[in-house]
Amino acid sequence: MSSLSLAVRDSSTMLRRNLLHARRYPSLTLNLLLTPVMLLLLFVYVFGDVMSAGIGDDDADRSEYLAYLVPGILMLTIGGTTIGSAVSVATDTTEGVIARFRTMAIHRGAVLTGHVVGSVLQCVTSVVLVGAVAVAIGFRTVNATALEWVLAVGLLTLVSLALTWIAVGMGLSGPNAEAASNNAMPLMVLPLVSSAFVPVDAMPGWFRPFAEYQPFTPAVETLRGLLLGSGIGHNGWLAVAWCVGLAVLGHAWSKSLFDRDPK
Repeated sequence: MSSLSLAVRDSSTMLRRNLLHARRYPSLTLNLLLTPVMLLLLFVYVFGDVMSAGIGDDDADRSEYLAYLVPGILMLTIGGTTIGSAVSVATDTTEGVIARFRTMAIHRGAVLTGHVVGSVLQCVTSVVLVGAVAVAIGFRTVNATALEWVLAVGLLTLVSLALTWIAVGMGLSGPNAEAASNNAMPLMVLPLVSSAFVPVDAMPGWFRPFAEYQPFTPAVETLRGLLLGSGIGHNGWLAVAWCVGLAVLGHAWSKSLFDRDPK
């Protein structure tokens, strides 16, 4: 059997293992899904009329703020779901599962590949579920074409891939699952200080540069432009550059930690 065939076979086995774990123990995924859903409902029905004043339109109402909010909530969902990946990898590490896999005749990269692909699939599923809640309470796209939908799905998948590799590195570097979960919290916090909830122009001047150029703001603005027809500008290239950079960094970091001799 060729090296490629072996890698695909073993990666498929690891992917199946991770999906079975997610199915048998859904509590972590459901808990991580609860946060974006609760924030969506909170900001729409409790703060919606007030927050709509921050989107730059004096006549904006709750429905317009819902349209503005949903792309950011979808990115927040991805950030929250990838925390589960960090916890899962840390659990495998501390319980000796990864050490056991090292002694088996399997492709070396299959373990991490299974975690990453499984996490990306969970991210996409989580985005679909949260998106369904958004549609149920009134979210509608603005004349998005088929190409724009394809690009939106591609962007969400690319963000999921990039953040998952970072989360895997956090899981491998954490001494236990709790530490890995805490280390991965920036993946949930950064969307809160992006343009997900209010425009960057409405933020204090000293904070604006950080909010504008951190990874989530270009991704949120690009997704918003694809779904709502607003301008994307340079945000599309920034979003892709951030995703590619984080994915490469996360992959190199995770591979280095995984190949390191266990203590």
